[in-house]
Amino acid sequence: MVDQDVLVERVLRAVEQVPPGRVVSYGDLAGLVGIGPRQVGSLMRHWGANVAWWRVTNHAGDFPADLLARARPHWEREGIEVKPNGLGCRIAAYRVDLEQLARDYACATDGLGGSDTAG
Repeated sequence: MVDQDVLVERVLRAVEQVPPGRVVSYGDLAGLVGIGPRQVGSLMRHWGANVAWWRVTNHAGDFPADLLARARPHWEREGIEVKPNGLGCRIAAYRVDLEQLARDYACATDGLGGSDTAG
């Protein structure tokens, strides 16, 4: 089992690898880190304020209305357009290259420990 602090750090480092103008889903991060999407969401809710949280959406690229309102200025700066239904972005158009993300994440977490997150 991985220490909670290490798990938080792994999730935050994964988010830090998502470049401006790109998004990733909670599920994408969960697969990368080796935990569930809801756990990623919980960790982001509690510790994600100092990373680019607006780049992490649900599987459809959506946010709840209040979170989308806070994300929109960031998205505008990064060139992420809100889809016509106003719920989020077209994740297929803005999703990060998951293979590149995995490589960047591996480098960012090298030596961090806790690689066996499946527990």
